Amino acid sequence: MLNQEGNGWTADFRGLTLRTALQPIYSISHKRIVGYEALIRAFDTDNAPVLPVQLFQLPASEAENLLLDRLCRYLHIRNYSCIRDELNWLFLNVSPRVAAGASHSDSFFGQLLKKTGLPPHRIVMEIVEQPTDNAERLRETVAYYKDLGCLTAIDDFGAGHSNFERIWNLSPDIVKLDRTLLTRATEDHKARQILNGIVSLLHQSACLVLLEGVETYDQAMIAIDAGVDFVQGYYFRKPTIELEGIDIQPADFDHLLSDYKQQTQVTLDPTRQLVSFFDGFFQTAIDRLCSGTGMQQACRELLDHPAVSRCYLVNAEGIQIEDTLISDAGVRNLDPRFKPLESTTSADWYRQHYLRQALAQPEQLQVTAPYLCVTGAYMCVTMSQGFYDNGQLRVLCCDILSNPMGTEISKS
Repeated sequence: MLNQEGNGWTADFRGLTLRTALQPIYSISHKRIVGYEALIRAFDTDNAPVLPVQLFQLPASEAENLLLDRLCRYLHIRNYSCIRDELNWLFLNVSPRVAAGASHSDSFFGQLLKKTGLPPHRIVMEIVEQPTDNAERLRETVAYYKDLGCLTAIDDFGAGHSNFERIWNLSPDIVKLDRTLLTRATEDHKARQILNGIVSLLHQSACLVLLEGVETYDQAMIAIDAGVDFVQGYYFRKPTIELEGIDIQPADFDHLLSDYKQQTQVTLDPTRQLVSFFDGFFQTAIDRLCSGTGMQQACRELLDHPAVSRCYLVNAEGIQIEDTLISDAGVRNLDPRFKPLESTTSADWYRQHYLRQALAQPEQLQVTAPYLCVTGAYMCVTMSQGFYDNGQLRVLCCDILSNPMGTEISKS
């Protein structure tokens, strides 16, 4: 069913001609191609393209579905073996029905690799995330590919039926994030923070992370900021059936990373401005507290600032000493729906990173990135400074509303 055309191969199926298209996959840190995803392209007798979804609707039985899946993989490996590349990965899609239904001892793929001479460690088997009636068989199939020496990847994570339980059960080497996560992150800052969190969790699960569907400069910058390992998409290179010379045009990661470093520097500036601006306020408040002045009077300048939400004092064990002082700005931001969280008398803040930092480095003003404050479910930045009062270590903490941070402080 395969035909050689020049240096490449095509395949015949149900009157259609099948060709291999490759799309490069890039490592952001390495700034170069590290692999290619193989995609099937079908053409009718007039050489008009046929959509992949139409192609995969043609099989009339499970046996024919298995045949098409194997034919595509055979075609892709044949074509990839013709490329003068002895280093990078080839990403191959395997049908979920085939992966879940085939025996884990399926010898076809192992024989195929032997026949073509392509080392198994250069193959990444992609399995689309979707529910299956035979989760154990799917796990066995993934184990089979790993035993062959291939890498495994979960595809389209973040869409449909994605869940971390699948990650824990299958332990893939690579997780490909669905482009819908990127689309949402482009439109919504909160979704962007969630994307960053998902990437962090996947890394903690010992998975490398690939973000696909990167189509614009802004999306490329989001991918870089999210900390993903690999990127793929039209912004870098479209899939092509012209396989000769596919890897001779590198993407300009130097430009992207240079822009990212400049943008990150700008992003960090407000934090540095906070430390510079509030350092005097904190020192005044601490001096007053050490001289016996009460919290309300000691922190009056802090509480008068329109960006400050609240101030509170904590001991060396992380226990809050007095009631929280809420500023006028904090009162305006109180949401009655979260009233059960407002009282923080004797609250234990030791788990908070900003508190442990302040305890570990007394006399140095600490500042966090924006985060969700548990006392009112609003976004804030916390500043904290440890100090000694009559030999006892204390920490003065101050929450600053993150939304007005960039404007109100600069106007003050």
